[in-house]
Amino acid sequence: MKVLIVVTHLLGTGHLSRALNLARAFVADGHDAVVLSGGRPAPHLNTDDVPLIQLPPVASDGVEFKKLLTDQNRVVDGDYLEARRAMAVKTVNEMQPDVVITELYPFGRRSLAKEFVALLEAAHALKTRPVVLSSVRDILEPPSKVSKAGDTRDLLKQFYDGVLVHSDEELTTFDVSWPVTNDVRAMLHYTGYVAPAAPVAVENGPGVGEVIVSTGGGSVGEELYRCAIAAAKRSPLRWRLLVGGADKDARVSELQAIANDPTIIIEPVSPDFRQMLLNAEATVSMCGYNTALDVLQTGVPTVFVPFSDAGEVEQTLRARALARQPGIEVLSSVDLTPDNLLSELKRVLAHGRQPPTDMRMDGAAGSVRIAQQLLAEKRG
Repeated sequence: MKVLIVVTHLLGTGHLSRALNLARAFVADGHDAVVLSGGRPAPHLNTDDVPLIQLPPVASDGVEFKKLLTDQNRVVDGDYLEARRAMAVKTVNEMQPDVVITELYPFGRRSLAKEFVALLEAAHALKTRPVVLSSVRDILEPPSKVSKAGDTRDLLKQFYDGVLVHSDEELTTFDVSWPVTNDVRAMLHYTGYVAPAAPVAVENGPGVGEVIVSTGGGSVGEELYRCAIAAAKRSPLRWRLLVGGADKDARVSELQAIANDPTIIIEPVSPDFRQMLLNAEATVSMCGYNTALDVLQTGVPTVFVPFSDAGEVEQTLRARALARQPGIEVLSSVDLTPDNLLSELKRVLAHGRQPPTDMRMDGAAGSVRIAQQLLAEKRG
C-alpha cells in the first residue's frame, strides 16, 4: 500500500509524533508511507526513518488556534494558505495513495478546513479512490457548539471510510469527549494506543534519582516551571526541567535566571526524555497523549498538572482517567502551589514505580491492520 498521513501540529508536537509512529508501523509492515506535515519542524523528533514532505509551516499564536503564524511569526495570508493547499493537492496527485489518513481533521483544525477539503476532494477524484481515514487520540477537546459536531459528522459521511481511535476501549471510549451518533459510531475503529516501543533500561542512564518536569514540545507551562523551581529549592531530590517550544533556548535562559541555582537542571527537551522517565524517581508533567503513554510504559510515579489554558479540558479528562492507576495523582492548575506540588509528589513516591501497563500499546500496528482490511473490502 501507498499511505499518505496528513498532519499539522499547531502548539505542541504530539500530533506529529503520533503521525510519525503510524508511518513507521506502515513502513515496518512493508508499505510505502509518507507524512505530509504542515506544522513547524520539530528537531527533537527523529524523522530520518520516515519520508516527510514539509508544507509551508504554520503555528498557532499560543492557544489562539484561529490565528495562524508563519515560521517567521507573521500572520498567514491568503497567498500563503493557497501555496499550502496547492502543495497538498499536488502531493495527492503525484503519490496516488491507496490510503489517506488525516490526523485530527475533521474533529479539529477548522482553521485549515479549506486545505483539508481540497486534499480530500483531490483524493476522491483519483482514478482509484483511496481509503480515507481520520486519526484521533483517545480524548479530544469537546466541540464548543452542537453545530460543530454536526459539521464534523457531515464531513465524515461525505469523505471518510472510518475513524481510527487511538485508545484502549476498556479505559476510554470516544464518547467521553465527543458526541457520537449511531452512524458515526459505526465508523469508529479502536486501534489501541499509538506508542513507540518501551524504552530499555540503561544503567546510570540520564535522569537517575531525579524529578523530571516537562510540558511537552510547545511553548507552554510557564506557571508549572516556576512552581517546580520553588518546590525544587525545598526538596532533597534533584530536579530537571525540560523546556520545549520554538523559543526554548530563550525560555531556558529566563528560567535559569529565576532559579539562580545550578543544582536545578534546566535544559531544552531532549530525545532522551523517555529514557529519563525510566530512570527517574518521579515526573511532574502536563497530560498530553504521548506523555501519558510514556508514563504508562515506564511506570514512573507521576503528578499530572493538566493543560487548561483557554478553558481546554482534554488533558484534564485524560489525567482523571489515568489517575485510577496507582502512582498517579492529578493537581489542577488552580491548585498549583509549591506546597501542593510537594504533597502530591510525596503521595506518588509512596507508591513507587509501577509495573509496565497491560493496556493495548500496539495501536500503530492495529491501525495498519485496520487500513489493510478496509482497503481489501473496498477493492473487493
